[in-house]
Amino acid sequence: MTERYGNSAGAEKADRAAEGAVLAGGERVGGAEANEAAKAAEEATSARETARMEESRGGETSRRERPTAEFAGAAGGSPERPGGAGLPRLKVSANRRYLETEEGRPFFWLGDTAWELFHRLSGEDAEHYLRTRSEQGFTVVQAVLLAELDGVKTPNAGGRLPLLTGGDGLPDPARPDLEGPDSYWDHVDALLDLAESFGLYVALLPTWGDKFNAMHGVGPEIFTAENAYAYGRWLGERYGDRPGLVWVLGGDRPLSTRPHFAVVDATARGLKDGGAKQLMTFHPKGAESSSYHLHEEDWLDFNMIQSGHGEREITNDKRVQADYARSPVKPTLDAEPCYEDIPIGFRAENGCFDEADVRRAAYYAVLSGAFGHTYGHHSVWPMVPEPGLFASTDFDEAGAFFLMSWREALRRPGAEQMRHLRALIEPLLGPDFAPDPERIAGNLPGDNRRVAASGGRTALIYCPNGLYVDAVLDKFAGGEAEACWYCPRTGIRTPLGRMQASGTRRFRAPSSGRGCDWILMIEEV
Repeated sequence: MTERYGNSAGAEKADRAAEGAVLAGGERVGGAEANEAAKAAEEATSARETARMEESRGGETSRRERPTAEFAGAAGGSPERPGGAGLPRLKVSANRRYLETEEGRPFFWLGDTAWELFHRLSGEDAEHYLRTRSEQGFTVVQAVLLAELDGVKTPNAGGRLPLLTGGDGLPDPARPDLEGPDSYWDHVDALLDLAESFGLYVALLPTWGDKFNAMHGVGPEIFTAENAYAYGRWLGERYGDRPGLVWVLGGDRPLSTRPHFAVVDATARGLKDGGAKQLMTFHPKGAESSSYHLHEEDWLDFNMIQSGHGEREITNDKRVQADYARSPVKPTLDAEPCYEDIPIGFRAENGCFDEADVRRAAYYAVLSGAFGHTYGHHSVWPMVPEPGLFASTDFDEAGAFFLMSWREALRRPGAEQMRHLRALIEPLLGPDFAPDPERIAGNLPGDNRRVAASGGRTALIYCPNGLYVDAVLDKFAGGEAEACWYCPRTGIRTPLGRMQASGTRRFRAPSSGRGCDWILMIEEV
């Protein structure tokens, strides 16, 4: 696919050209090893592009609908086993800074926003989506049961609605529609099994927030404290034993009135009373964290931030830092940062966030104290149909609000590059990994602001536009250290050699400019 953003494509070429001759304190290093790695990365990228092109030839119209359960079975899941046992349950670590499995292994949350997964995708489409994200190294998908895009009045791909109608003529959360075969909830069950079979956890929202605080959404407002408790209890009874779930209350709406708080609290109590044993959090409105209203709630196991899509300057590191400093200590992450290819401020005339933006948000977050990160693409969250160029979520008028279909968007550069974030951070995640801004001597302001973290014998410094960084080496206990530049576009490490671990040393990045972000990695010998 032709790159929409020329700067990033040019930056990647510059990266590879520079990796063989990196300036570090006046010495050229790298050479054949870096060139061979760059060649391998190019071949891998070419293979992925070839596979994607082969896949796209089938086209959206060539697929036919089959029962969802058939896809769950084909992928290794079992529709008859709704409890599942393939994924270990998640818990909060002893130091309350990150999540880990029940066996005590640190868990790196690499999420994707698939909000309309249950509502808009067939079983076949869902299999394609989940398989792709699993192959790309994602560990979590975030999805909604009562979805945003008229999810309680517009049927799912199989023609079923989630709720029966109540006495007031509105869908009733206390009356899930379970009638007959292939119900909406049968579809949900099968897709949860399918996700588990691909090794993916599901961060599950019982409802989008417009169902209790409509604001600009479709709604309708159908929740009260009473039916929210009944709905939550039913969900707890049905899904409470699934280890591969995390419950996410809220759904992109502020808690502005007492009834809003009452609905959220009742849902949490209902889930617990119904037997839900999984972790629980809250998805807030844009430019906010769950900690704003709910940090001290007993049911809130960790915080979620939505840094959102309205601010051109990416400052999610500051929001993560604010959560990290709160008491009592709770893990935090940015669960909805700027999406790749979303119009900045939701206005197409502003241009779009690109892969350089989503990388910056990711590394800013995890090196400022987040235990993981969520990527998102503007065409994937609503599962935009072909041809993809639409003016709104009505998908009935051509325009520039959406740039491509969800299938095409799955292979966008930012999505492919998230695997390098996980590969870098996952081995370091644990009780010793923490923000460490003192590794930087004389930070730069604004768009060139760096962030740093360390764990064990390793320190990382993220440089969003390349340039240089003055790294403090005195914090290492040993006499020597080894350094390298890590490329977040390719995952290639360019070695800088061994040096004395003392004083402050300037490291010049292999390339500089927009899209030329680098991570300086220093390890004590």
